[in-house]
Amino acid sequence: MIATDKIATVYANALLELAVKEGGNSRAQEIGEELDALCEVIGANKAFVEFLGSPAVARAARTATIERVLKGRVSDAIYRFVRIVNHKGRLGHLLSMGKAYDTLLQKLFGKTEVDVYTVDGQPMGEATETLMREKLRATIGSEAIFHYYAEKSMIGGIKLRIADQLVDGSVATQLRRLQETIIESGGAAVRSDSKRFIS
Repeated sequence: MIATDKIATVYANALLELAVKEGGNSRAQEIGEELDALCEVIGANKAFVEFLGSPAVARAARTATIERVLKGRVSDAIYRFVRIVNHKGRLGHLLSMGKAYDTLLQKLFGKTEVDVYTVDGQPMGEATETLMREKLRATIGSEAIFHYYAEKSMIGGIKLRIADQLVDGSVATQLRRLQETIIESGGAAVRSDSKRFIS
């Protein structure tokens, strides 16, 4: 999963504002879909991702590559955006910018991206998903859009990531908390017994 950062959010917000000014929410949606498709293609090529972010690669070399690869194949708005990002030396953040743009776009439409982690990465049952969506709507005030991911290290249960907040309901976390409680309680009991013994 791609994380976002402050730099990515600043650039994504600038692109979103430009898209809305250019053609309203529908244009913002179009730009989002195009940026998402571009990031998917780039993200599938690890060597190209490293090329874009490497400080050892001269900016001129990246500019030439961008022109050769993107010009005429993406919209003028996306082409200009990538060139500006390259000029500012921030191409290493491009995939994060795509993720940040999607998050901002969903917020614009009254939706919130929620990453759901389970052992197998499979969707919850329809009834569970509906209940979860209702609870989240009451908590965060917007409609939850679920994205499922597998996390093999989990024993069971689920984890939810909403923006930068992690809600951990996994069995492993519950067991760890139980263990901490037992240790704390046991320690308190030992201290209590020691006092009785000494007195």
